[in-house]
Amino acid sequence: MALTEVSCNKIFGGLQKVFSHKSKEVGCTMKFGVFVPPQAEENKKLPVIYWLSGLTCSEANFIEKSGAQRYAAEHGVIIVNPDTSPRGLNIPGDSESWDFGVGAGFYINATQSPWKDNYRMFSYITKELIEIVNSNFPVAEGKQSIMGHSMGGHGALVCALKNPGLYKSVSAFAPISNPMECPWGIKAFTGYLGPKETGAWSEWDATELVKKYSGPALELLIDQGLEDNFLKQNQLLPENLMEACKNVSFPAILKKREGYDHSYYYVASFIGEHIEYHMKNLTK
Repeated sequence: MALTEVSCNKIFGGLQKVFSHKSKEVGCTMKFGVFVPPQAEENKKLPVIYWLSGLTCSEANFIEKSGAQRYAAEHGVIIVNPDTSPRGLNIPGDSESWDFGVGAGFYINATQSPWKDNYRMFSYITKELIEIVNSNFPVAEGKQSIMGHSMGGHGALVCALKNPGLYKSVSAFAPISNPMECPWGIKAFTGYLGPKETGAWSEWDATELVKKYSGPALELLIDQGLEDNFLKQNQLLPENLMEACKNVSFPAILKKREGYDHSYYYVASFIGEHIEYHMKNLTK
């Protein structure tokens, strides 16, 4: 698949690039970032970590605000970060609110019109993007992990739980842990998937997915700032996910960060810790 290089900047000895391409899954031009560490110059095959961003974000937020490149260069890992939704489709209603439509794809495959033909971010992330990355960058086969923030934390958890063995590890910063029970998730799921009574919602909710997971051993690393306004507004509900994990003996860690909020200041403070966690799993 043809890639167009949008930008390239040297940082910490590696290259932070942005590419665009025509996506078959979502039916529009998509952009994604790729940090290629300096170790790639040694013709080595390197592990890769995928990052999924949150509501209102594009591929730019993580690149510009997370500070992840420093740690990726130290560990010799490629980091790929896609956009959060299709863009430029001009579907009626896709830009009316900040938490639905453009910038808010929720990393699911929609089943309802007019979204079902394009809002297929789950398949884009777990199939099309992986194929593109594996074909165009020096990635070690089978050495991939996934992480994300907020809506992207939800996406990372769902991608890992619905694809046993695809990722070596998964972590999430302030994820929307139980979207079936929070305002953001209820709005998105109703629009993309239809009424709750259809039964489709539980297929896209990490708190429900852990209850029926069957596959290779997997641990959930959940990170949560305790001064997060969205935590206080019951949008995130990490305690529901942890309780579900406890009930079925699913390995999970919840790291509570005193004084930290929902912003990229928080993400930047602990992104190095998460990259180190993933590298331990990727290099086993």
